[in-house]
Amino acid sequence: MTLEEAKKLVEKLRDEINYHNYRYYVLNDPVISDEEYDELMRQLKELEKRFPELITPDSPTQRVGAPPRDGFATVTHSIPMLSLQDARNEDEIREFDARTKRFLGLGPDAVIEYVAEPKFDGLSCEIVYRDGRFSLASTRGDGVVGEDVTPNVRTIRTVPMRLLKKDGAPSYLEVRGEVLMRRTDFEKLNQELVKRGEKPFANPRNAAAGSLRQLDPNITATRPLDFVAWGVGLVEGVELKTHWKAMDMLEDLGFKVSQPRKLCRGIEEVIQFHRSLEEERDHFEYELDGVVIKVNSLELWENLGTTARSPRWALAAKFKPRQRTTKVVNVIYNVGRTGTITPVAILEPVEVGGVIVSRASLHNFDEVERLDVRVGDAVLVQRAGDVIPEVVMVIKEKRTGRERPIPPPDRCPVCGAEAVKDGAYYKCVNISCPAKLVQALKHFASRRAMDIEGLGGKTAELLVEKSLVRDLADVYYLKMKDLLELPGFAQKSAQNLLEAIEGSKNPTLARFIYALGIPNVGEYTAQVLARHFGTWGSLAHATHTELLNIKGIGPETARSVVSFFQEARNLHTVERMFRAGLKVKEEIQTKESPLAGKVVVFTGALSSMTRDEAKALVEELGGTVSNSVSRKTDLVVVGENPGSKFQRAQQLGIKTVKEGEFLRLVGKA
Repeated sequence: MTLEEAKKLVEKLRDEINYHNYRYYVLNDPVISDEEYDELMRQLKELEKRFPELITPDSPTQRVGAPPRDGFATVTHSIPMLSLQDARNEDEIREFDARTKRFLGLGPDAVIEYVAEPKFDGLSCEIVYRDGRFSLASTRGDGVVGEDVTPNVRTIRTVPMRLLKKDGAPSYLEVRGEVLMRRTDFEKLNQELVKRGEKPFANPRNAAAGSLRQLDPNITATRPLDFVAWGVGLVEGVELKTHWKAMDMLEDLGFKVSQPRKLCRGIEEVIQFHRSLEEERDHFEYELDGVVIKVNSLELWENLGTTARSPRWALAAKFKPRQRTTKVVNVIYNVGRTGTITPVAILEPVEVGGVIVSRASLHNFDEVERLDVRVGDAVLVQRAGDVIPEVVMVIKEKRTGRERPIPPPDRCPVCGAEAVKDGAYYKCVNISCPAKLVQALKHFASRRAMDIEGLGGKTAELLVEKSLVRDLADVYYLKMKDLLELPGFAQKSAQNLLEAIEGSKNPTLARFIYALGIPNVGEYTAQVLARHFGTWGSLAHATHTELLNIKGIGPETARSVVSFFQEARNLHTVERMFRAGLKVKEEIQTKESPLAGKVVVFTGALSSMTRDEAKALVEELGGTVSNSVSRKTDLVVVGENPGSKFQRAQQLGIKTVKEGEFLRLVGKA
């Protein structure tokens, strides 16, 4: 494989993984199995290992999960909540043991003590106790920053408000565990939702995640949630030497902890535990999808350390998913909240893992092509992770010749607008398509787009639900009387929102392009387009050929931009915004800028401006701001008390400047 071929495949894999991170961590609505996600990540890791020059700071391998959604305050974890490397068979479990010994400098006959415990399928959470009292709770989020769900977690009865044991308890304690819902409680909840005419949850994991991440904690309080502790973060006032003792301590303090768990001498005992737990998995009150294996000694944890994504001292050994054979009788197209068009196979009903499965997501059209699945095919299906139905393979030996291929859509099945390819997916280009209007409105109003404070998820849903916003331009025609009709709005809150809307009417060209949510056009691409064309009118008349001649713009992006401007409804929406007083600032030329085309990283506290102001200044001068230092970084700006980014820059020989020198460089001093 050439470097260019690898680069294309890496970008394709990153697009897919980022999308599935968003579905799983932000929407709580995954569309592929854990096994398939793990395979995508494996492929990406292998490619980046072969071609290290392709590693970038924003690669999914350099981070965990996805950012928190709008609507919650954020919490930075004192110790990152990293994801676990996975194993799919016993050979990979043994390789983990061998790798651990090699890293520690131990011989192959050495025996390491492990703790094996269930891997629960729920939502990871961290709870902080100060002087024995419940203080703060947050979701795992992206592993570094989570969502503040303190009021919601307070409603979970298995979470102690005070630690049970006073004498000898830690003065500061971070408890990590899983928010779960029992199978029986999940079934009862879904029955109640159906009776009320509401959409039921797909599985206990989604029910737990959706219940915990309610903006109204009163709703969470009505949901039968449980918290099971599986570890600790930062601990002060108590010395812990083993993970097993840490779990004993949590149990003494009043927590429900991972059970059954086993202290194992050597990896073969771990494998026996894995086998027995997999055989008994159906008898547990919670959904399990594997076994977590941890080195017991906390001193060895320190010696082993972590990679950018995973600790070296732990492993998630997955269970085998269950599979059955059935037939594809039809294919329908679903349009998601982001405008993504997903092919869904309608199946002859079949029981898989105790659940009747009658449909399965085909994920995207690259997957349809890979599987070569057709209407009429006999297929092998599984509930991936024992939760999400998916087509695993086509049984081509059973084909009769009457099977029909599944074509990708050329039009959105909801609004009829053109469907354009965005990575592995097809998306509707109509920014006001009914299927994605709520999500489009939330994106349009978000901080990095039009920055309309107060127009978050709940308000966006209300505006669309009450038909006050039928397309994005309607935001600029809202009146006081409209907002006062919405639940939760009073004179002051309505006035604040109207002022925020009015204050958004003078965006930069880059912000406006990004806010419109054009497929394939993210924040960086919006900046590239803004710098090249300078004005909205010039961009609107750009040809496919002209777009392709811009560095960084590929065929799919070019087609998306052209298709966007060919859709009459989009032009009508933007024209209505302009009539309402919106004026887009022309992009200043940055050819002579010392930062044009440069990647800049900030570390430490700045005294002359905020980080957002610094980022805006760099972008205004044609540069790009990154959150991490890599070989592609051109400049690191060092403020007060710089962190590890400064040391990383020195190791890589990257130019560093203090804040004063940076201000002189950009003409601000």
